[in-house]
Amino acid sequence: MGRIIAQTKVTNLFDERKSIQCGMFVDTGAGALILPMAWKERLGRFQRSDAVELQLANGDVVNGEACWPVEIEIEGFRPVSNEVVFLESGGDNGEVVEPLLGYVILEQAQAAVDMVGHRLVPVRYIDLK
Repeated sequence: MGRIIAQTKVTNLFDERKSIQCGMFVDTGAGALILPMAWKERLGRFQRSDAVELQLANGDVVNGEACWPVEIEIEGFRPVSNEVVFLESGGDNGEVVEPLLGYVILEQAQAAVDMVGHRLVPVRYIDLK
């Protein structure tokens, strides 16, 4: 399977001057939007935040911080409101955290993964089944 990188902008909804724009790895195995903890200051102060535990693909459990509300705009798709999860490192081996765009955000933005074309494609309807 190929890598899909989506240009994405994340904006703090209580301070719209604070935003991050970068290419994010589309990861349908992740639910949330994940950013490195080192980037948190770039988005300013948040209205809400909470400590969370996350389980990595290798089974490791790591600590993170969920912060909201943010606007998430994937290039070519409608913006959505959700939270961003900041993660210190990728487990005990200290791997660098890569910005990840998870399936919850993709579904909200009506974006689907085209496995053949290795790209995001629009979904016509929001799934209520």
